[in-house]
Amino acid sequence: MISLVLLGTGNLAKHLFNVFLGVNEIRVLQVIGRNVDQLAHFKDRVVTETDFTKIADADIYIIAVSDDAIASVATFLKDKNGLVVHTSGSVPLKSLGGLNKRGVFYPLQTFSEGKTINFKEVPVCIEAEDKNDLELLKKLAGLISLKVHEITSDQRKSLHLAAVFVNNFTNFLFTIGQDICTEHNLPFSLLTPLIKETVNKLDYLPPFDAQTGPAKRNDVKTMESHLKQLKNKNYQDIYSLFSQLIGEKYGQKL
Repeated sequence: MISLVLLGTGNLAKHLFNVFLGVNEIRVLQVIGRNVDQLAHFKDRVVTETDFTKIADADIYIIAVSDDAIASVATFLKDKNGLVVHTSGSVPLKSLGGLNKRGVFYPLQTFSEGKTINFKEVPVCIEAEDKNDLELLKKLAGLISLKVHEITSDQRKSLHLAAVFVNNFTNFLFTIGQDICTEHNLPFSLLTPLIKETVNKLDYLPPFDAQTGPAKRNDVKTMESHLKQLKNKNYQDIYSLFSQLIGEKYGQKL
């Protein structure tokens, strides 16, 4: 049995809590957070606390808060004997300061409130300085996911950067597409099959081989027409830059 305390009440904390509750080998002892309203999600199923000086003893303490708050929350755990981990993709392990037992437990996924995630398919990236601590994190991660990876802080930082491109920036491109559809009285749902197929192709093709479109085939006439259609100067700049980069990428290979 692995006992743990969750520190944080945001989307990730809620998703972790829900998946941990479904595993017999894991016992969530306590959820700590300053936001009383957010704690309401947990209070009927576990002990909750707003006072960070009243943290229960546990095997693992999972800090699931904003990146800027990790170091300050960790100070409340300096006298604990358990393993302290954070869940950030971009914050190095050393941010946990002088803690003797420290690590990282980073689920690589986007988490939204109310959207159920199949954690078995979520890569969980772990890091620890001590061999025994690493084995404990492997065990915990393996209880909820089939995809457990040991990576360093530098690797995780690069992985997080790549994730921003494929998730956050891509979603913003969806927003641009939605704006264009709305402007011309078209339902965005017309594009969702295309979006899904674009992603599904990555199951059997690397992104480089999956690329299509006017920039790849150097269809200047179509690209010029698209630029004339765009009224938003920022959107024009994005279209031009992406088209230029795609042309350069494939021009070097052709």
